Order: sequence, then C-alpha cells, then structure tokens
Amino acid sequence: MTARRPYARRLPPDERRTQLLDAALAVIERDGYAGVSIDAVAREAGVTRPVVYSVFDGLAPLLFALLDRQEKRALEQLLDALPANVDHRDPDAFLVETVGRLVDMVTGDPVTWRPILIAGVGTPEPVRERIDRDRDLVRERMQSLLEAGLALRGGPRVDTELAAHALVAIAEHFGRLLMEDPERFDRGRLQAAVAGVLGMLARS
Repeated sequence: MTARRPYARRLPPDERRTQLLDAALAVIERDGYAGVSIDAVAREAGVTRPVVYSVFDGLAPLLFALLDRQEKRALEQLLDALPANVDHRDPDAFLVETVGRLVDMVTGDPVTWRPILIAGVGTPEPVRERIDRDRDLVRERMQSLLEAGLALRGGPRVDTELAAHALVAIAEHFGRLLMEDPERFDRGRLQAAVAGVLGMLARS
C-alpha cells in the first residue's frame, strides 16, 4: 500500500506563496538551478503538486517571482553595505569597514547569496541577466566611492572604471571563498588584505 502524503494545512495565499518561494530557494541553494522543479518544490514544502499550481501557473512564473524577491533583498543589502558617501575623516578605514560589512552581509544571509555567487551550469538566462544588471549597479556605486576616496587622499591617479570592475570581481571571488572555505577566509583576514593594499597605494 502506497503511503499517503501528509495533509498540507491550509495557509493564507500570501503565506503559501512565501512558503513555496522559500522552498524553491532552499532547493536551489542545495542542488543548484538544475535541481529545481515543481516536484522538488512540492517535496521541499511538504505539499502536493496541485498546491504549487494553485499559486503559480508553472515553474517559470515561480522562478520569476523568486527572482524578483531575491533581487530586491540582495540589492537592499548591497546598497546598505555600500553607502553613497565616503567618510571624509579616514577614507581608507571607511573602505576597510565597508569590506567588513560586505563579509557580514554574505555570511549573515548565505541562502540569498550562495545562488548569486556560485551560479554555475544550469543557471537560467533570465537569472544571469539579472545578476549582470545588478553587478553593473554595484560597479557604478563602487566607482563613485573610489573617485571620492582618491580625491580625499590626493591620489594616486587610477582608472576608476577599470578599478571598479576589478574590485567587484575580487569581491565576488572573496564571497565564494567565504561560502566554500570560511575557516581559511574570514572577516579579519579579508580586511587585513584590503588595508595592506591601501597602505601600498599610499606609499606609491
């Protein structure tokens, strides 16, 4: 005799939607985008396929809804960690502390950041497009911070557009290291490395 799936208690529509989005995110975080399906989401949430289809017309609408929610969450965290104005009193210390806030952001919400930082084979094209678009926003903010900080320090002369590209790429790489090997790469080590680079720039 086949075991029956436990009855899924009724939830208000908003709660059910959140439950299913959280389930989809958990599947992606654990198995990657290649592992997500209506069946996988239903199993993760402990509901039946009809329950999922009662909220979303299919996998694509579910993933787009998840993408909208996670993009908003990630951008809010990023823009909070990258304030618009540099602390005029000590721009180098400000940048080191900003790195610390970025580390805290990633380690404090790994379920949001792992699918972004470790987006591998199987990541849908719309997801990649969103990640690229958001990366451009971060680069623009980083370039503005660099220009302001270098002006306050009186140099050196740097191509801030290229430097912003490099810094974002380095930040993403460090983010992956934080996810994959947190014992070796922690907040203090990354901040010390940034402080060392800034010290070399000051002597150049």
